[in-house]
Amino acid sequence: MAMGLSNIKKDMFHVTATEAIGIWKALNTSPATALIIFSSKSLTARTMTLSLPNGDPSKAAAAATETPFFSLYNERIRELLDAVDRLRDLKVAKEGIQLPTIVVVGDQSSGKSSVLESLAGISLPRGQGICTRVPLIMRLQGSHYRGSEPELYLEYQGKTVPTSEEDIPNAIKTGTDDIAGKQKGVSDNPITLVVKKRGVPDLTMVDLPGITRVPVHGQPEDIYEQISKIIMEYITPKETIILNVLSATVDFPTCESIRMSQAVDKSGERTLAVVTKADKAPEGLLEKITADDVNIGLGYVCVRNRIGEESYEEARAAEASLFEEHPLLSMIDKSMVGIPVLAQKLVKIQASIIGKCLPEIIRKVDEKHSQNVSELNILPRKLTNIAEAMAVFVKVMGSAKESLAKLLLRGEYDEFPDDKTMHCPARTVELLDEYTQQLHSRSSSAEEESSKNTLFLMEEIVVLKESSQVALPNFLPRSAFATLLKQKLKGVAQTPFEFTRKVWNYMEGVVVRILVSHSESYPQLQTSCRRAAYNLITKMRERSYSYVEEMVQMETMADYTSNPEYMKTWLDLMKYQEPLQQILNGSRNQNTQLEIPGFGMMEVLHLQEHSEKVEQAFDMKMRVTAYWKTVMLRLVDNLALHLLASMKNLVNEEMEAEVVKEFMGGNRGGLERLLEESTAVANKREKLNSSINLLEESKDVLAQVMDRIALESDHVE
Repeated sequence: MAMGLSNIKKDMFHVTATEAIGIWKALNTSPATALIIFSSKSLTARTMTLSLPNGDPSKAAAAATETPFFSLYNERIRELLDAVDRLRDLKVAKEGIQLPTIVVVGDQSSGKSSVLESLAGISLPRGQGICTRVPLIMRLQGSHYRGSEPELYLEYQGKTVPTSEEDIPNAIKTGTDDIAGKQKGVSDNPITLVVKKRGVPDLTMVDLPGITRVPVHGQPEDIYEQISKIIMEYITPKETIILNVLSATVDFPTCESIRMSQAVDKSGERTLAVVTKADKAPEGLLEKITADDVNIGLGYVCVRNRIGEESYEEARAAEASLFEEHPLLSMIDKSMVGIPVLAQKLVKIQASIIGKCLPEIIRKVDEKHSQNVSELNILPRKLTNIAEAMAVFVKVMGSAKESLAKLLLRGEYDEFPDDKTMHCPARTVELLDEYTQQLHSRSSSAEEESSKNTLFLMEEIVVLKESSQVALPNFLPRSAFATLLKQKLKGVAQTPFEFTRKVWNYMEGVVVRILVSHSESYPQLQTSCRRAAYNLITKMRERSYSYVEEMVQMETMADYTSNPEYMKTWLDLMKYQEPLQQILNGSRNQNTQLEIPGFGMMEVLHLQEHSEKVEQAFDMKMRVTAYWKTVMLRLVDNLALHLLASMKNLVNEEMEAEVVKEFMGGNRGGLERLLEESTAVANKREKLNSSINLLEESKDVLAQVMDRIALESDHVE
């Protein structure tokens, strides 16, 4: 009787030269081996056909064990898998580079461990509840292992622990306890089990904890959430092949493992289902896998796992007999039954996914390596002596001064083209315009308030009377003019101080940002720069306050201007003195109001009672009004020029001096402190160097395998 793989249906699978990468070549054509036939260019291959000797199931199973189909893949598959395993050992995943992986998932007691035992020919931990509490990476190597005895060892937490076939369950349990504790909790830190044994397929698989919803005694209350998180982390990457183990005794759509795999692989294109316990629920199994209600894109394989004390040879013989002779199970296509078929599918899928992913892995490794090298190069050079520290200090100060000169003095925004807060001249003009408007607004408000409370010219008349002296009556007393001027200044005196504070508050943000940005690679210097900026702006602000105070004081102490606009304005306003006298003399047809530009329509009849002071009061008011325009102009222009000069001094002289004073002062010289690399920079440098070394090792691993592939591809061509 032709057994096992002799009945597998012919099918076709296509791989590009990049994907296949020269993995397969024509093998010898002895009866007990497979033949892969390639077309010359497309690398199209037909599934192998394995002829096994006729006879009873035990002999067929024994033959399959002695000459397994998967041993026919030559050592190039092993080289590719070794390369991926080496990358996994290097923990390249922590660099964001996902590796092609076969991940085994299933609900609790679905038979996951039994399937893996059958593939590897070894025993795994068994018991009640969760047996697998940490990810178990099983690395099977059999295609070119020549040892007479199996070689087995565990790797976890930086240790390598040799073991034997009999002691594997205990060794895994010990490793699990070391990682996840001796209770029943789980952990996402993996254990790697390496199995080098003749007759096993070349596979690397990750067995994950079985899904359980109800915690048992000793398990954390959120055991389901913990396990779900681990599973989702492993099966989400698109490079992962999901081996979903389902028990034939349950409805597939109700399986939690199906729900999880569908959440990340809706099309099912990277999910293969293994149906266990087929002998316990044969009724309707063919319909379940044919209907495929759960969308398994890579198909189903039904298996019978080892029972009791059966040897693996006996289990395989019993499995072959079950699917050949059972009235219901024998109806399932032979390409969908048996552990050997499962192994074949896994090897083929693994080779395909590695071929597809390898170019992207190479690209990502190169890209990440270049990125890390660039980041390392822009880190500040580790300083070793005072001369280097001085050079750094001079460079930082020079670049900071240049940036401030561009921003504050020249209005060049190339360093901050889109950040308008750093466009200093434009923002300063906005503040100056706001100040000017506020100055005039407060002056007008004071004038309007005075007009409401005092009749036209009465304030001036009162001041004139109080300033009377024994002197000629046609001279205006300067004290009266000064009194009126001081009253107007009082209404706006705080406005220049407020404007000055706003300007220097803004400048403080700009200067601190520039100094901090240019010294960010040297935290010791950066701290001093920040303090120096605050100290400097405080001094500049106080200096400007003193200037404003002196400027206001000067306006109250003297009344002088060479601005011809003063006389012009005064003469224009004095033209309305005669109409005023005409109204007061009654020669204006009983009109009691006079309209004056800047004052509006004014009621003037009340001035008849003060006829002796009206002429002087009118002259005084018009002089103050004309002169006030000059005062307002000076309050704006002089303060603007002062601030411009202050900014120039800040950039060209005072900033550097203040930073030197702050940085070089203290008990310990700043240059000596600059030699000490900050913890953050040192940690980043160490992390980048470690990452670069890892990626360089990864590049070497990939380069070696690609060189072999290139040679073999040339040979195939």
